Amino acid sequence: MKEIFEANLRQCPLIAILRGITLPEIPAVCDALLGAGITLLEIPLNTPDACRCIAAAIRYCAGRQLVGAGTVLTPEEVQAVKAAGGAFVISPNTDAAVIRETKACGMLSMPGFFTATEGLAALRAGADYLKLFPAVLGPGYVRDLKAVIRAWIFAVGGVNRQNLPDLLQVCAGAGIGSALYKPGKSPAEVALAARELTSAVKHNGTIKH
Repeated sequence: MKEIFEANLRQCPLIAILRGITLPEIPAVCDALLGAGITLLEIPLNTPDACRCIAAAIRYCAGRQLVGAGTVLTPEEVQAVKAAGGAFVISPNTDAAVIRETKACGMLSMPGFFTATEGLAALRAGADYLKLFPAVLGPGYVRDLKAVIRAWIFAVGGVNRQNLPDLLQVCAGAGIGSALYKPGKSPAEVALAARELTSAVKHNGTIKH
């Protein structure tokens, strides 16, 4: 799964966070994102019918986009994501039990962290990648963290078209939420936002470890 995830990441280093998406929206929104080259999709569990949406997106996107879950807070939620077919689990926090259950279920683990202490604890528990959340302190803070943390770091929270290029100079990728999709946005608006964000990606094919 790591190879598949990282192949998608090399194609485009953005993870679309589809918080609040509905079942009827899935085909058009997924197509809008794919048209801009975005192939990593996260459906947070605080979305209504989240696991049904994950399963539906997986069926629709099979072979074209990779779908996982966000805002996963408990081992029981990890199991629900696995049952829905999710490929990866993203959390806003570092919880060793969630990380261990994710790996036991054969999925990729990306817990949230903000300090070096949290990041190192997440890696000891078996995390594959780290989600810096919120990414409000900018690239300089990421550089300082990388002096002691040997992992791929993703910036999430407050990422937009303006700060994305600088963050991608030090991060392996970024999760984009409301700047890309939010309830009420039409597929055409999602497509436009996706094109604007991908055009801001100064990405040379080399992931920033």
